[in-house]
Amino acid sequence: MQSKNGVKYIILVGDGMGDLPIAELGGKTPLTFAHTPAMDRIARDGELYRVRTVPEGFPPGSDVANLSLLGYLPHECYSGRAPLEAASLGVSLAVDEIAFRCNLVTLRFEGDRVFMEDYSSGHISSQEARVLVEGLEAVAGTERLRFYPGVSYRHLLVHSGELGPLVTVPPHDFTGREVTEFWARYNSIPHLREALTKAVAFLADHPVNRERQAQQRNPANAIWLWGEGKAPSMPTIREQFGVEGSLISAVDLLKGIGVYAGLDIIEVEGATGYLDTNYAGKANAALEALREKDFVFVHVEAPDEAGHQGSLKDKLQAIEDFDSKIVKPVFDALMDSGYDFRLAVAMDHFTPLAARTHIADPVPVAIFDSRAVQSGSGLAYDEQNAVMAGELLVDGRQFFNRVLDR
Repeated sequence: MQSKNGVKYIILVGDGMGDLPIAELGGKTPLTFAHTPAMDRIARDGELYRVRTVPEGFPPGSDVANLSLLGYLPHECYSGRAPLEAASLGVSLAVDEIAFRCNLVTLRFEGDRVFMEDYSSGHISSQEARVLVEGLEAVAGTERLRFYPGVSYRHLLVHSGELGPLVTVPPHDFTGREVTEFWARYNSIPHLREALTKAVAFLADHPVNRERQAQQRNPANAIWLWGEGKAPSMPTIREQFGVEGSLISAVDLLKGIGVYAGLDIIEVEGATGYLDTNYAGKANAALEALREKDFVFVHVEAPDEAGHQGSLKDKLQAIEDFDSKIVKPVFDALMDSGYDFRLAVAMDHFTPLAARTHIADPVPVAIFDSRAVQSGSGLAYDEQNAVMAGELLVDGRQFFNRVLDR
């Protein structure tokens, strides 16, 4: 498992793990309350910091924040979320094309009012979703609009030609809330209104949705466009930092970032982006990847999804599963390997249960160096201890250089 310079570099990301104190947990955050011995050991025996992953003026999304964790400065390269997801799907964007994230959502229509019941259509399966998205391409796709299936509720729409002013919002920011104003924005553009109308009619009585409703699961009865942008220009991680590596995630956004970053994208069977993901497969794939490359980045989406759902039970489980099924086996295997390594545990942003969306607070990160002889932070891994530790890394480039011990 030896690399060219004798050191392996690993970043393990629990998406959205950060939170705010919760009365039900005695004023603790889910991360403090959860049983996380592996992450706590890494923080106690290693370095504990906070990192500003969301620069001022940028939305606190996983796109901006994970770009930062990979050493990028968003103001230099960020052009929107959907172009990154397009890269994951192998969709090349022409200079006059705009990519949109296309969620399959559950909307509630009450006369002229529209409500966001579920941004994920009950975490619809990729198999069900593919049938629906391929059908949408057949009934609503045009020379200007092309639909591409992704994973679960996360899909892609590519728009050819200029669109004019359209301000979109992430559907997960409005779960359970009225979205009439935003729905009207799409419908104010004639060719989008035509596509949305056809999509709603097609989805309304589709067999996939009839079966979901029969099982008392939310139907995918509409699409929601957001995260738009054109293709970005980004140097690779090798060009910036001189290391080569791999990325493991169930999420097209992360895979797309990895494509632009020049990382090998490792597909893990059964990786879903939720609580039922193939944790063991991800951990094993990470260790195998380190046999050939210097660096691996492992992303787990489940804590973020639980945060958006507002489920304390699921968020606690997601955090503990990340610790026991990703951090512990990777850390233990590296310790047993006898090789030198620097391992970072991180999150991209906070996804507080009370807000059910992201906030831009600096995030705690812990870095363990197998060669270190000095004493560590002595603190467990959580939000408050990272504040107590004192040091704030001002951006993702500073963080990535710290991971590389530069």
